[in-house]
Amino acid sequence: MTWSPLDALSQLLLLLLLDQIPPCRPQSPGTATIRLVGSGSRPEEGRLEVLHQGQWGTVCDDNFGLREATVACRQLGFETALTWAHSAKYGPGEGPIWLDNVRCLGPESSLDQCESNGWGISDCSHSEDVGVVCHPQRQRGYLSERVSNALGPQGRRLEEVRLKPILASAKRRSPVTEGAVEVKYDGHWRQVCDQGWTKNNSRVVCGMLGFPSEAPVDSHYYRKLWNLKMQDPKSRLKSLTQKNSFWIHRVNCLGTEPHIAKCQVQVAPARGKLQPACLGGMHTVVSCVAGPRFRPPKAKPGRKESRAEEPRVRLRAGAQVGEGRVEVLINRQWGTVCDHGWNLISASVVCRQLGFGSAREAFFGAQLGQGLGVIHLSEVRCKGYERTLGECPSLKGSPNGCQHENDAAVRCNVPNMGFQNQVRLAGGRSPEEGVVEVQVEVNGVRRWGAVCSDHWGLTEAMVTCRQLGLGFANHAITDTWYWQGTTGAREVVMSGVRCSGTELALQQCQRHGPVHCSHGTGRLSAGVSCTDSAPDLVMNAQLVQETAYLEDRPLSLLYCAHEENCLSQSADHMDWPYGHRRLLRFSSQIHNLGRADFRPKTGRHSWIWHQCHRHYHSIEVFTHYDLLTLNGSKVAEGHKASFCLEDTNCPAGLQRRYACANFGEQGVTVGCWDTYRHDIDCQWVDITDVGPGDYIFQVVVNPKYEVAESDFSNNMMQCRCKYDGQRVWLHNCHTGDSYRANAELSLEQEQRLRNNLI
Repeated sequence: MTWSPLDALSQLLLLLLLDQIPPCRPQSPGTATIRLVGSGSRPEEGRLEVLHQGQWGTVCDDNFGLREATVACRQLGFETALTWAHSAKYGPGEGPIWLDNVRCLGPESSLDQCESNGWGISDCSHSEDVGVVCHPQRQRGYLSERVSNALGPQGRRLEEVRLKPILASAKRRSPVTEGAVEVKYDGHWRQVCDQGWTKNNSRVVCGMLGFPSEAPVDSHYYRKLWNLKMQDPKSRLKSLTQKNSFWIHRVNCLGTEPHIAKCQVQVAPARGKLQPACLGGMHTVVSCVAGPRFRPPKAKPGRKESRAEEPRVRLRAGAQVGEGRVEVLINRQWGTVCDHGWNLISASVVCRQLGFGSAREAFFGAQLGQGLGVIHLSEVRCKGYERTLGECPSLKGSPNGCQHENDAAVRCNVPNMGFQNQVRLAGGRSPEEGVVEVQVEVNGVRRWGAVCSDHWGLTEAMVTCRQLGLGFANHAITDTWYWQGTTGAREVVMSGVRCSGTELALQQCQRHGPVHCSHGTGRLSAGVSCTDSAPDLVMNAQLVQETAYLEDRPLSLLYCAHEENCLSQSADHMDWPYGHRRLLRFSSQIHNLGRADFRPKTGRHSWIWHQCHRHYHSIEVFTHYDLLTLNGSKVAEGHKASFCLEDTNCPAGLQRRYACANFGEQGVTVGCWDTYRHDIDCQWVDITDVGPGDYIFQVVVNPKYEVAESDFSNNMMQCRCKYDGQRVWLHNCHTGDSYRANAELSLEQEQRLRNNLI
């Protein structure tokens, strides 16, 4: 059977009359990028726009309903839609109206998988642009909001920004804080025309480079330098400026954007205009202000000032500088922030408050570990110009059902200090491990060499891995004889390294002046193995407070405990088995809030069998239990070996992985906890020799840093303790980092308590 053109036309007319034209689908289902925009809109609401053929366009409200809104919200990473808005509630858009008569069935993962008239086929005007309101709860699999998803003009990527220093003094600085702005557009670096450049633009550029704020520039001086170059007939710059491919024509930022791609950027003059992109102008020069951690060190009086301005926000458990779980200080207690409503703008306020730049990534769903304790804030709605997170509108507490699995986190832009080029690993089986080799200045010449392994520990290894950008330290290695270092870099050039853990580079740690290494050069130099995730043990302070009591226990029941050194030394001189010991007993519950399982440092072949209690110790000293006077003197002590490091309990939906019965594997799974009940041996402090009075009860988990963790600052728990000779009260129990460091004790007293020194 053959068809004539007339037959085809009549068939089409018939379908039109019956309204039976089959719905058209877009050409490439499932690939569209969408966004919500509009004046005053929040991350979860706004005018719905679709990116097609490199151009953003709107969606018509004809036939649009809750089902279509839900598909759009899921595509954006939200759980579901609350409602939709018709008639351009969020303002009329510009450009094409890409989709009309959108009809979704519901299970689609992308709006362009739904039926519609087809790309650009519409009988609507921008007064009919549809808006969407999503539920602020993010999908469980939706981890973060990143600036790397930002697209610039015509859908091409504005990738990076840098400052090209012009003055000799600016070139010598580290980091570079002043210079001509260059933007990487579609893979090529371009300079930005200074015409129409604003302070807001400078703020966005500085934020991308890791700086919290911008500074004024001597534009007259730079204009003189520019004119001199333009008068030089041999100047290559003069010929380059006459090409539009050298310039970004115009940038217009509000100042709150986390990335220049979020600003209005015009790469070249409007079509049809033949003038150069920067007629009569010059390159834009920007000056930025570095945060306190990235400035040259000052004299001691300056440090006193910074201590007085104690920040009320901090980042915890991040693998790199400038990232971590967001915690705020309210009523002298640290707590977390719920991720409902969390976005890059609010995250940028936190970053700038801490002396970093804008936020590169805003994390949801406790991606950088859960907190333990109070949730202080929810629904944080920053506009972007606030100086502190406390100035942003928010809800106090967690009235909307937030749990710690909703803890918000951030990754900030950090200045490039060049430290990663001053350390390297050699000889390892993978790029994440090896002998540590550092670059130092010896007699005015920079050279590479090894690090002496005397006193080398996890704190120093942590600084090394962070400097390399490799995350956390897994092991600090002191005998690297089986790893070959780099030829010519095997001589020890750094010794006596002692880091506090907050340094940005090994070169900032304390170390010997003249190098002195007890074992000299050779293959006993320092090494590390790094990992991108680590466990984080935290004691449940409330449970300790609730379960503490006194017991007078007969010596006849304490033989095994005595053998394992769980009693004070005076027990050695008693008339066994007659008499008793007075014990302060309690339960301890140790949570793993990190992002990796907590495992013993050594394998089963190295565990120690204890015949009396008939169990293995996988870590010989797992916790310290001490009673201290208010000025830090130790009056009683105890310790706990990890005789059974296991998952006692896990949250619903999480499977227990470790059980020490029958010589099983030992450890604590991420999110689970290990409980030592008050009624088991050694779960006490022997206070037989202690008189009545006020004390500090202290528990330290993993006290010798035998196993790597993402955060050691929360390993200590303290309680105030009152003992009248017959009864005991524990109150104000808290982990070491849950209160301000000097809320109760001076910094010097705090340090003494940590080290158990008088």
